[in-house]
Amino acid sequence: MAHLAGRIGEALLMALGMFWSVGWSLVLGFTLSGLIQAVVSQERMRAALGRDGVREIGLATVLGAASSSCSYASAAVSRTLFKKGAALVPSLAFLFASTNLVIELGIILYLLMGWQFTAAEWIGGVVLVVIMTVLVRLTYPRHLVEAARRHPEADGGHMHGAMTVEGSTIWRKLRNPDTKVRVAQNFIMDVSMLWKDLLGGFLIAGFLSVFIPNGWWAGLFLKGATPWLQVPLNAIVGPLIAIVTFVCSIGNVPMAAVLWSGGISFGGVLAFLYADLIVLPLLDVYRRYYGWHMAAYIGGIFFVTMVLAALVMDLAFTSLGLVPPPNPNIRAQIMHFSLNYTFWLNLAFGALALALVRLNRSHPMRMRHEGHAHH
Repeated sequence: MAHLAGRIGEALLMALGMFWSVGWSLVLGFTLSGLIQAVVSQERMRAALGRDGVREIGLATVLGAASSSCSYASAAVSRTLFKKGAALVPSLAFLFASTNLVIELGIILYLLMGWQFTAAEWIGGVVLVVIMTVLVRLTYPRHLVEAARRHPEADGGHMHGAMTVEGSTIWRKLRNPDTKVRVAQNFIMDVSMLWKDLLGGFLIAGFLSVFIPNGWWAGLFLKGATPWLQVPLNAIVGPLIAIVTFVCSIGNVPMAAVLWSGGISFGGVLAFLYADLIVLPLLDVYRRYYGWHMAAYIGGIFFVTMVLAALVMDLAFTSLGLVPPPNPNIRAQIMHFSLNYTFWLNLAFGALALALVRLNRSHPMRMRHEGHAHH
């Protein structure tokens, strides 16, 4: 009994360590989502991202890379873009970029797994956008897109056109005193919708990383088998594991490192990292945002995209001899807390979150369902 209690404590500590590594980026991502909702009008969004041309896709990719968001927060921003008039492909390109091309993700990958994984993640982010664009254009479901754009969101989902503050330019909207209040209200609504998904994801990842031994992972990933069998199988299995174990685009790096030390191939780890956007809680978020049919379509397109991108990157890095050795001490590193940059970032963004909570409480909405879809 004492042994089981100790293992549970270790799992909880692992989950806390994963949350600690990503907490500040969650606050940043949800704040950016709230800001976009507050200052960007439907007309401006349609003009910038309303088509799925190369310019619009490239712009969405750059915006995503600059957003530094977790996958849950990125989904909120992408939903805002899409429902404000952005085309489907740029909206999804933003999702891939904001969860694969961000600087903090590359830093954590470098510290835990080596520069090779950082390079593969950033290059792979572009490959993901390219493959996804081709797949969506080949299978474009026009009726699903229109239905998803009009889909009413439960649990306080936003009616996005009503959330924009007044002002003739974005600069004037940013200077509007109402903007910070609107950002705080949007921040709280997004967090209120997703906190259960986040909590469940961290706990699942923590417990699986502790209670499933490396030997089981090695058997599942066919460690020691011929690469012609192991690599494609791992590229498929990686996202399937991510679906039930994944936390967030940054928080899943520790779990990816555990899998890497347990025997999964380079491409399998990359597929797991890329699959941050199809975990079960996030698929449920898509269902809330867009409806069941569109959520299934996004999940299918994303899965195929992630598998193909992982295979491309595995082939490229293996051919160049750039695949690094595993790190056997990864669990101890995850559960080690210190006064490093993560501590100070969490402290700063934790203060920002508290400020937004206080601002929201001091400016409650006059009507709870004003600007929102009814249940």
